[in-house]
Amino acid sequence: MAVHYHCRHCRSPIGSIETAEVTAEQLGFHELTESEHKEMVSYASNGDIHVKITCEDCQDALQNNPDYHALSHFIQ
Repeated sequence: MAVHYHCRHCRSPIGSIETAEVTAEQLGFHELTESEHKEMVSYASNGDIHVKITCEDCQDALQNNPDYHALSHFIQ
């Protein structure tokens, strides 16, 4: 099993954890609400977990352009 992190906006890969010994609690998934979990976390048939987060570049863009929060995708 691996955990793969990708940016929800630009879809860039951010990083991966390649281990079967990590728990959902260690990853902080227990802190997410049910709707956040559905939006951010998906499970592949091979057991891998894919997590959508915001990369630093997109976070900077959101901070500099608050109106981008209203858009589902602001990266073209």
